[in-house]
Amino acid sequence: MPHVVVVGGGLTGLATAFRLRADGVAVTLLESRTRPGGNVGTVDDGGFRVELGPNGFLDRTPHLPRLCRDLGLADRLLPATDAARKNRFLFLNDRLRKLPGGPLGLLASPLLSLRGKWQLFTEPFRKAPPPPGDESVAAFVARRAGKEAADLFADALVTGIQAGDPEQLSVAAAFPRLPAMERHHGSIVKGFLRAGKARRVAAAARGEPRPGPVRMWSFREGLRVLTDTLADALGPAVRSGVTVRSVYPSVGGWTVYGEGRDSWTADAVVLAAPAYDQAAILADLDAGLAAELDAIPYNRVAVVAIGYREKDCPAAPDGFGYIAPQRTRRDVLGVQWCSSIFPDRARAGCVLWRALCGGVNRDDVFDLPDAELVKRVHAELKLSMGVRGEPVYVRVVRWPRAIPQYVIGHVERVARIDTAAARHPGLFLTGNALRGIALGDCAEQGEVVSAAVGRFLAGAGG
Repeated sequence: MPHVVVVGGGLTGLATAFRLRADGVAVTLLESRTRPGGNVGTVDDGGFRVELGPNGFLDRTPHLPRLCRDLGLADRLLPATDAARKNRFLFLNDRLRKLPGGPLGLLASPLLSLRGKWQLFTEPFRKAPPPPGDESVAAFVARRAGKEAADLFADALVTGIQAGDPEQLSVAAAFPRLPAMERHHGSIVKGFLRAGKARRVAAAARGEPRPGPVRMWSFREGLRVLTDTLADALGPAVRSGVTVRSVYPSVGGWTVYGEGRDSWTADAVVLAAPAYDQAAILADLDAGLAAELDAIPYNRVAVVAIGYREKDCPAAPDGFGYIAPQRTRRDVLGVQWCSSIFPDRARAGCVLWRALCGGVNRDDVFDLPDAELVKRVHAELKLSMGVRGEPVYVRVVRWPRAIPQYVIGHVERVARIDTAAARHPGLFLTGNALRGIALGDCAEQGEVVSAAVGRFLAGAGG
């Protein structure tokens, strides 16, 4: 039986190892932290259920729902409330302003001027070709829908998903659906309007039920259910608390070296750790490849989970939460209303929210002491949400390397990484630093990479 070593126990590594095991491949998964799961983690604390990293996942693609089904978790999935799907807000000029529910809703929104609405209305008829080379998210949206839409909605999109800078991020890498809509439909408005039909056609082709609107999901016990179930399915194949130092080709395959005398032989190796860890592991084997990986930047994000008594939040609306556009330079990038999104996240008579702080343009906030950070978050919530009392629960989680940033040139960088990795047969690189940061992207890469490893093993006679 062929043997594969997977380095990195985040969702991508766990999903890859799970798929390989299902295909009859012996797997060893090595994770440097004390438990697998990467940035996914859930804690129950004082009657509050807090997500330390991602808060849920979208079902826009079939990969993660399929993984849940294959793990026997389908009946444990918990959908976000309808209010969370429909009610999202911006915090502008010291007021919460509801985001419209789709491209056509933008035309009736007070968030845009008449000129801004006209530019958006005429987007389907705009024939301006894309510029040569890579294009930023901000430049793409401004070219297609006008500068107002870019300043407002592109900023909110990038802030809410990546805590990044729309002027720096590559639209082709960070939001590939947008340029694909332009190519296939000549318009992002037309693309969004037809996306639902495309999902239905794809589901029918797979023999799956007709999908509803894109929705966020979790589990009643939190997202940790997903990664814990994957780890349990792999059993003793998972080795936590193991730091990998290097990998080298050896007779008939590869050798993976850990600390001290620890080593593992394998027919193939999958690196699914963060890009900077992959760079360190590959530094002696291929300095050029390591340099490309090490050049992928990450931002820093602090998550402040904060609970209040319901009676102290009389003005709090029901919904998903709000984003503060980065040009407003506020101390809080956005707030997720966790107990409004999913039931039972807060103890009786209370609410639980998560404030996201830091990111690319407010990196200074990340370094604030806990007490000062909480003080600033509380001040923002008094202003934005009308909070009247003091918090009854606080937990601060800091991610010094939170989210990889797909800056201009990322697509070309990934192509160079792929070319360099191909020089080392049996070495496979994956993870959220390359082809998508969302949990659904990680599940998809688990399928794609495990299939590629299977083809390699078959060709090598493994």
